[in-house]
Amino acid sequence: MILAAGRGERMRPLTDHTPKVLLHAGGKPLLQWHVERLARAAFEPIVINHAWLGEQIERCLGDGSRFGTRLLYSREEEALDTGGGIANALPLLGDEPFLVVNGDIFTDLDFASLRPRLQALDTVDVVAHLLLVDNPPHHTGGDFVLSGGRVREHGAPRLTFSGIGLYRRDLFASVTPGRKAPLAPLLRAAMARGGVSGEHYSGLWLDIGTPERLDDLNRRLGTNGGAR
Repeated sequence: MILAAGRGERMRPLTDHTPKVLLHAGGKPLLQWHVERLARAAFEPIVINHAWLGEQIERCLGDGSRFGTRLLYSREEEALDTGGGIANALPLLGDEPFLVVNGDIFTDLDFASLRPRLQALDTVDVVAHLLLVDNPPHHTGGDFVLSGGRVREHGAPRLTFSGIGLYRRDLFASVTPGRKAPLAPLLRAAMARGGVSGEHYSGLWLDIGTPERLDDLNRRLGTNGGAR
């Protein structure tokens, strides 16, 4: 699943008429980078949730056939936050553990490398597996602690949650479909039970949350950014 329902307030005015995930990086929409990489890793179907200007996302990507995959859309009248958006999409995601990626990040991660962990998620005593990264300059305090392969809320040193996670449906059992719900409280409750594993990813990862960071990404990719 790719999370694409956010309004992108910090990206305004770029997002006044364009969904944040359709802003261009390296000559194509941010969202397309994820779709292409997930397709190469044989993840299918790929579920995309949307709310703000979501019809533009569907027009841009279609059914996924030109990327060699199948796209399904989870439509939200108003953004349901991360936990609510995932819970609302569960009927499209099936019964097995699944991968979720924030639509507004950029990474060179080979998603195929997560398959063994994903396939084992049903056989271990955790409901989530998170990829953590080094703290970026705009988030020096980090989010969580990685210790002995488990993710914990308190302690040091702290790392930043990448927005890439593997989840079992159980994690969202308390969320009413169609209701807003953040993801962090669900994860913290699971962490308190020792139910969240994790790993440190040291490859390229960028949070494209502001126009300045989008410009930086385009400089890295050697292109000019902007809306499509």
